[in-house]
Amino acid sequence: MLDDSVAYVDGPWRHRTVGAAGARFHVAEAGDGPLVLFLHGFPQFWWAWRDQLTAVADAGYRAVAVDLRGYGASDKTPRGYDLVTLAQDAAGLVRALGAADAVVVGHGVGGIVGWTMAAFHTGHVRALAAVAAPHPLRTGRIVASMGPGVRHLLHAQLPVLPEHRLLADGCVRVGDLLRAWSAPGWPDEEAERRYRLAFSIPKVSHCSLEYHRWIFRSRWRLDGARYNARMRRPVTVPVLQVHGRADPVCPAEAARAARGMVSGPYRWRVIPGAGHFPHEERPEEVSRALVEWLGDRAANARRR
Repeated sequence: MLDDSVAYVDGPWRHRTVGAAGARFHVAEAGDGPLVLFLHGFPQFWWAWRDQLTAVADAGYRAVAVDLRGYGASDKTPRGYDLVTLAQDAAGLVRALGAADAVVVGHGVGGIVGWTMAAFHTGHVRALAAVAAPHPLRTGRIVASMGPGVRHLLHAQLPVLPEHRLLADGCVRVGDLLRAWSAPGWPDEEAERRYRLAFSIPKVSHCSLEYHRWIFRSRWRLDGARYNARMRRPVTVPVLQVHGRADPVCPAEAARAARGMVSGPYRWRVIPGAGHFPHEERPEEVSRALVEWLGDRAANARRR
């Protein structure tokens, strides 16, 4: 196993540690201007946003990508992997970074954290971009499909075995998941190597699965009922949904059902030829869609 130094990938960004919500978080940031906070998904770490970090920074924003709790070089706490706590982490990061609010961009589980932020911490979310991330209350069709994401979710409920499977043979399972959930042609050798190294960091395999355990098990618990009640409130901030047309984890039609949960301005963008990781499979297209949307939001704000 490796230490968390593998999360400090060199590039046109700055690394630092930020304290928020009682934990320490590793972030990579670039640029200056209004804050855009990037939340990665599974099985990845902050580096998933490398292309969008530079594109958004070049467009005049302060782009910050964080290792979520339990990932990369952030704290691996024994608990705190429910969506309410994870949304509190992100809201606390916005404050710790010296901003009143942020545009939140989240992929997969990170996108679900973003949806949760928009409901629980509306004042800290200026707008939300959800990449391959359905609204948490609009997942019924995904569960019914019993696709690869659902099968992974169910397997994650077992004790110990899923962690061992992720760690076996140098985390080869991580590469298998990336290939199975993307369109043909991704990941490249470097991406697979970095994600496998990141999952070799002690405790990451366990912490990452704790997210999925809470999402599944809370359905039958009081904390899940309270969460669902709060999430029924319509999202009032502007929302962009970006989705790969060939996403096998979350079919595009199912993800777009989130439109019914948004009362604010809404935009839907499908990325042809991309699977569950469109921001890495088609980085230029996703970066362009994101920068255009950010520019439109800024222009609308100036006209008010």
